[in-house]
Amino acid sequence: MRPRAIAFAALLTTAVSAQAQLFPDNEARKAILELRAADEKLKQDITAQNKELADQLAAVKRSLLELSNQIEQVRAELARQRGTNEQLARDVAELQRRQKDIATGIDERVRKIEPQRVSLDGKDFVADPEEKRQYDEAMAIVRAGDFPGAASALQNFQKRWPASGYGDSVRYWLGNALYGKRELVPAITMFRTFIANAPEHPRVPEALLAIANSQTELKDTRAARATLNELLKRFPQSEAAQAGKERLAALK
Repeated sequence: MRPRAIAFAALLTTAVSAQAQLFPDNEARKAILELRAADEKLKQDITAQNKELADQLAAVKRSLLELSNQIEQVRAELARQRGTNEQLARDVAELQRRQKDIATGIDERVRKIEPQRVSLDGKDFVADPEEKRQYDEAMAIVRAGDFPGAASALQNFQKRWPASGYGDSVRYWLGNALYGKRELVPAITMFRTFIANAPEHPRVPEALLAIANSQTELKDTRAARATLNELLKRFPQSEAAQAGKERLAALK
């Protein structure tokens, strides 16, 4: 019987030992399960956070895209407005140019028809624009030394503008043009007419000298002396008088 007792005792010892080991294994499994549960929850939390971050990132990307689109729209609008402003600037410049051209054209037309104030040889008067133009053209011919052309132009002026304020000047230069053509008698007549109409004109001394020269060339010495004496008496300080003294001395 003793071997059985020994075997039973051994079996009982083994059972107690196995039961003693069973409690630690349960605790370990419980700890493992808890760790697994915590790990799973952590994974879920991380997944949820990642999803939230992904959603936020997607929202930021959408906002950036919308902002970029808005910026492009603003740029396009600015470019359009810039183009519009540039076109408006060109239109304004063109309008200003046209207004200037119109104003210039109006001024030009007004000048062509509006009387102009003229100051000539110490005399002020009003002249028609066409009158002034014809006088200027005639004087240009005088300055060119074309005596026949100048005489014709000045005579035509007298016919066209008989009461012109340029009359005294025209008579004086017509006398010179006739003298240049060697039409001495008509030249003397024109110079005398000039002096009679403008006795205080600054060119009267020169006209008297020109008359004396014409008379000298016509061999009318007596008339030449009389004219030179008139010149010296009326205008003794003039340059023409100085030349007249020499001519008078030569005639004696």
